[in-house]
Amino acid sequence: MIRPARTEAPTTAENPQVGAGRSDAGLFRRAGRRLARLPRLWGRSLLFRAVAFTGLLTMLGTGLVAAFLAQQVTTGLFQERFDQIELEASNGMQQIRNEFISASTADRSEADGLVADTLIQQEDTGSQIHRYVFLVPLDDTDIDTQSVAGRIPRGLSEDVTEAVVSDELRAAVAGGTGQYWQSVSFERDDVETPGVIFGTQVTLPPGDIMGLYFLYDFSTVQETLAFLTRIMLLAGLALLVLNMAVAAWVTRSVVSPISQAAEVSERIAAGQLDQRLAVRGEDEIARLGISFNRMASNLQEQITQLANLSKMQQRFVSDVSHELRTPLTTVRMAAEVLHESREDFDPVNQRSTELLYHQVERFQAMLSDLLEMSRFDAGAAELALTDVDLRSLAQDALTTALPLADRSQTPLSFVVQGEGFVVEADPRRIDRILRNLINNAIEHAESRPVDLVIASSPTAVGVAVRDHGLGMSPSEVAHVFDRFWRADPARARTTGGSGLGLSIATEDTRLHHGALDAWGQKGQGSCFRLVLPRRQDEPYRASPLALPPVYRSSDRRRVSMPVDGAPATGEVDHDRVTEQSLNRPKEMD
Repeated sequence: MIRPARTEAPTTAENPQVGAGRSDAGLFRRAGRRLARLPRLWGRSLLFRAVAFTGLLTMLGTGLVAAFLAQQVTTGLFQERFDQIELEASNGMQQIRNEFISASTADRSEADGLVADTLIQQEDTGSQIHRYVFLVPLDDTDIDTQSVAGRIPRGLSEDVTEAVVSDELRAAVAGGTGQYWQSVSFERDDVETPGVIFGTQVTLPPGDIMGLYFLYDFSTVQETLAFLTRIMLLAGLALLVLNMAVAAWVTRSVVSPISQAAEVSERIAAGQLDQRLAVRGEDEIARLGISFNRMASNLQEQITQLANLSKMQQRFVSDVSHELRTPLTTVRMAAEVLHESREDFDPVNQRSTELLYHQVERFQAMLSDLLEMSRFDAGAAELALTDVDLRSLAQDALTTALPLADRSQTPLSFVVQGEGFVVEADPRRIDRILRNLINNAIEHAESRPVDLVIASSPTAVGVAVRDHGLGMSPSEVAHVFDRFWRADPARARTTGGSGLGLSIATEDTRLHHGALDAWGQKGQGSCFRLVLPRRQDEPYRASPLALPPVYRSSDRRRVSMPVDGAPATGEVDHDRVTEQSLNRPKEMD
């Protein structure tokens, strides 16, 4: 077996730049930062992934091909050289045997000279593979071999001795008359060198039997293999660089238009509807660019039409709302006069007067909602900020809703969690949000309890209105804040409304940089949660209330009619709280 020559790695003393480089902490820090960016680059860059995959597959494929070629070349070259030296060794050993047989009748001194000359001639064959010749006793007999010049031929390296002959090969030669061989490695000039050694028995004149060994130096074969290995390595590196360059070019030619399309899409999404892709050529990428530009043109046209239509609609609503205020004011004044004089009418006209008065009030409320929405659409809504105690504001909203709750026999309760409920807000708009949520809860509670829960955190205050009535499905929750949307348009209504209350509440909440969320389940009720930051310039981290809120029935305090200007609270009447209303589901926010 051919063994590769050992090579020593350069030490720090031999290459001082290595030690200096390893001691450079800045270099390691820069390398560490680059490595830390690789996962992010891998996830964000299609070009990087394509080049990396190409390089990896190229290295894998090239490595497998190189390993196969190296194995085939090594086997072929070794076998070729081995066949050559095997024939050469057989011929040389046979020639030595013939020479020794012809000198069997010579005297001792002449025989020794003939043996030495023969071995020296056999050692220098002129072959590309150098050959050493050894004569070694078969056992520990006292055969005089000191005078045999062929033991180590004169003029050769004294570092190569018969110690290269292994005990295994000695035993094989001593036990038979055939020709044996073995792959070995030996040191020559302090360098480990591969080789092949052949051995056989010979009879020295005048009759001494010894072992004859031919050692062939395979360092030239090793050098040839090393040269081929370097060539394959350089070819593999060149192939790797070429494949990665091709992959980078191909991927870039595909990724660049996609990146450009992404940038143009972002600009279009930002409102720059006139942005288009640059189209070059007639290939697939060009057709994609043409399709993208056509789509962008259609979107621009449709968005422009919708924007114009929306402006016309907003202008129409605003103009109609303003134009209706004057005649509606006149109609309301007349309705108030008739309503105050209804006692003088007959029962039919009296009822008609009451209906007229209430419907005019409803019409005026709807008109006010439309005007408010037109202000939001025009961006004219502004906040009158001041420090507001949400607890007091919530108590006032509950007190205002008591007549409506009494008519529907709906118990109202107040649950306070924590302390310190002062926020920076517009009290008029927050009061409107709370009144709307409480009135809606009473409307859909079906005479079951309605709880208002308030809680605080260092950065926010949350208010939740929880009823235990009809409830909402997930699809209804998804549309509950849409304009003019009702879960059941055919349901009997007692409070009227335009379908804009929750939309107005949403816009008011947005102006305060807060959040208004809804939850509901059929048969278990609904919950609306309002979260406001304590300061408008400091966003809150998390809501202080779950959705729906978690609280105990014992925490409820019944809200009753005000006494001396302040709402009174008492223990909740648990007989009116059904078991179903107390089974509150888990957090679904």
